[in-house]
Amino acid sequence: MPIQQHMGEIFSSALPTEDPVLYGTADITPKGAFEARSFQTFTLTYKTGRYGLDDTGSIKVVFRFTADGGAMQTEDPTAPNYVTAVSSNGVPLTVSFDFSGHVRPWYQALTVMVSKGCLREGDTVTLVVGDTSGGSPGYRVQSMCESEFTWRVIADVCATGHYVPIAESPTIAVVPGPPAVWKAVLPTMRRPGEAFRLGIKAEDAHGNPSDQVDATVRLKPSIAVNGLPETVSLKPGQRSLTVYGLSITNVDTGGDVTLQITLEDLNGAALAITNPLIIRDGALAEYWGDMHGQSGESVGLNTAREYFTFARDMAFLDATSHQANDFQINSAFWGHVNALTAEYHEDGRFLTVPGYEWSGNTGVGGDRNVYFRHEGRIIRRSSHALIADRKEIDTDSPTARQLFEDLAANEEDVVVYAHIGGRPADVAYAHDARLETAMEIHSAWGTFEWLMEDCFREGYRVGVVTNSDGHKGRPGASYPGASKFGAYGGITCFLMRELTRDAWFDCLRNRRHYATTGDRIHIDLAVEGDFERYDADPLAYPQASASPAQRLGMGDIARSNGDTATMKATVHARAPIERIDVMRGMEILETIRNPAPIKGRGRLRVLWRGAMVKGRGARADWKGRASFQGCEILRTQEINAWNPDRPLVQSEPAVLEWDSVTAGNFGAFDVWLEESDNAEVEIETNHATARFELSEIGSEDVVIPAGGLDLEVKLCRLPEEMAAGPLTVDVDIPVMDEGDTPIWIRVTTEDGFQAWTSPVYLFRN
Repeated sequence: MPIQQHMGEIFSSALPTEDPVLYGTADITPKGAFEARSFQTFTLTYKTGRYGLDDTGSIKVVFRFTADGGAMQTEDPTAPNYVTAVSSNGVPLTVSFDFSGHVRPWYQALTVMVSKGCLREGDTVTLVVGDTSGGSPGYRVQSMCESEFTWRVIADVCATGHYVPIAESPTIAVVPGPPAVWKAVLPTMRRPGEAFRLGIKAEDAHGNPSDQVDATVRLKPSIAVNGLPETVSLKPGQRSLTVYGLSITNVDTGGDVTLQITLEDLNGAALAITNPLIIRDGALAEYWGDMHGQSGESVGLNTAREYFTFARDMAFLDATSHQANDFQINSAFWGHVNALTAEYHEDGRFLTVPGYEWSGNTGVGGDRNVYFRHEGRIIRRSSHALIADRKEIDTDSPTARQLFEDLAANEEDVVVYAHIGGRPADVAYAHDARLETAMEIHSAWGTFEWLMEDCFREGYRVGVVTNSDGHKGRPGASYPGASKFGAYGGITCFLMRELTRDAWFDCLRNRRHYATTGDRIHIDLAVEGDFERYDADPLAYPQASASPAQRLGMGDIARSNGDTATMKATVHARAPIERIDVMRGMEILETIRNPAPIKGRGRLRVLWRGAMVKGRGARADWKGRASFQGCEILRTQEINAWNPDRPLVQSEPAVLEWDSVTAGNFGAFDVWLEESDNAEVEIETNHATARFELSEIGSEDVVIPAGGLDLEVKLCRLPEEMAAGPLTVDVDIPVMDEGDTPIWIRVTTEDGFQAWTSPVYLFRN
């Protein structure tokens, strides 16, 4: 079935005629495949149909909300993305581009209006997008791959203000560029003898797995691995390579074994290193998933089938779910996505979970993710906003409260996440502890720790997840691109006995998971003391029973018989660990920093973070400048700089400038300096300004408040070279006399990734 039949989209029900061919036709040249983010010139020719195009009538070429191609413009013929338009009969045309010029999912619109005349049948409008005749370099193609990038042509032939699609809109393909960076991915924990896989790919400069690789690489493990070849080869046309059937058996079960694999070219130069894999005998292993994203059948890109394939074969995930906005899911697509989850699911190899995003307005609860254990369940939409077929409208759940009531009344085998997307979840308005087990606190939209703060305030006991909320067809490896998103998408680690749906639901209902901003980090956390551990949340299940325990794992709920508890944690990461924050609720009790000594004064980290508000306007645009006096810049390193179009710039010998976006997450750079005794730095941003003597800045953060929602700039010293390897925590935590004591940690690595554990919930009374 064509993707258009799976799409919830609304056009006028009043049509000039039933045959869309009579509204005109369109063609584009050149056709074919074009490299992501390259400059190109396209000529789109619209030919009028039976009705012609009346005076003040117009056509629109519309593009998806997520497309991040260049902003088309008609003012400067020397600048990128210059557009021209002419009519075959000489009638004047008015051309404009607006990122919000049409309706979802086709928000972006290039509009061509006829004025002072009309077009008759057979006349043409010729659009040149990326016209280079005046010196423009052309049109900047979007940064992510898309098998059918559609130039959707809609026409208002009768000048009524109502646009209808022509019969067939032209398409091109957007394909990867050459390899820029290699990636190698392992799981983070397996048991001795248990099979695992190694994933290898080379991404282009914009995060797309490249199909232009022609290389043989050497695999250099830190310990012996059964089944690991000495070399592997990627050939042109391949976008990734997976080595299956690996295992480690020669393990002393008395202790952990850590594996990392280095990719080298045949000359011995290192290309990439994997995340650490811990081999440990125990009941649980660790499986990684991105359970929240969508495809081109709703507001994203590419097809749902391509979505699942990417998750499994190019992001090397263990688990995923497709989460389209419910008000765009027509009956045909709900059946299709359920068929896909059944097709792609394979116990022990790749886990899929059927579900959808309940997308109610914030005033009635805000965004939720709904996951069913089985296919074929009733979809309870928040509305039919973009679905013309009304036959299922009686199954809608128009508020989050109603959603929870309907799911419970129907005895659905289901779990729910709350998340912050276009419509921030209001967990104070609605929450059901029996169903809503987790909060998504990071995605491509940003970082939203305040969602957990809301839960702590309300007394909820929930786990932490992160996902991509990806719209760009790259679940599990979701770069934000060059448009509205400012963060790399998250992934969640599920601690499970096996890779099955039963184990996944058990994991979620017991909050046995932790989450990161995209890198695979291993976290082992326990809380020790004198406890009575509950087998379920007694606030939600009064019949829950308790048993004595001296050691708790993440997600556990327990009564504490002592005044303090001891939290112990060990963290392994691919990059050195910069810090671990030990948290009681939202209070940071202690920060453990990388123990490597600071040698001299030469490395400074400048970091900016925060959001504007807790809603659609969360995005904060940063324009910053760091001016150094009395010192020399030796080198710099950007952190969380996901948009190559916005690099850190050394505009003068002692000046660094940045142009960045945050929404609760952070951007940063490290600068290595040769300093004099009286060296200074002045920080100037559009949100805050301050000046410091560099001798005043040590390993503790110096904070410049900047308003908004925790907007701030931070400066601190780091070791010139940071020690690799695990970092451990051993901290005594006072248990609160009243209410819950949620104990969790936040990890930050040297290269800017973060991780959060689900809290352990202690209470006294």
